[in-house]
Amino acid sequence: MALVRKGSRRIVVEGTAYRWRLRGRPTYFQGLAWSPCTFAVEHADTPGATLLVTTDQPHPSNWMGREAEPVRPPGVAAAVRLALREGWTPTTPGSAFHLDQSADFKPSY
Repeated sequence: MALVRKGSRRIVVEGTAYRWRLRGRPTYFQGLAWSPCTFAVEHADTPGATLLVTTDQPHPSNWMGREAEPVRPPGVAAAVRLALREGWTPTTPGSAFHLDQSADFKPSY
């Protein structure tokens, strides 16, 4: 699965360039703050397996008015480093690598 270039941002982590993207509009469950915000990362030059990161925050554009920390480059870089340590190989084709950091997420019910 390749990232759409439009709306993606470039980031360099330990000398390697990646592209990352946060979905602009929340999904239905993210809009209701029932599920956490996610973002995707891939190698900038040789896209292979995409990294899918589930955060512990609601989507910043949720409809419930829940406060959310925005996804920022330092957080993306930290997620990339952790995923690399856990075995993500960004240039090897294959299924997406899931990094779940949602342990502290509290859904709105």
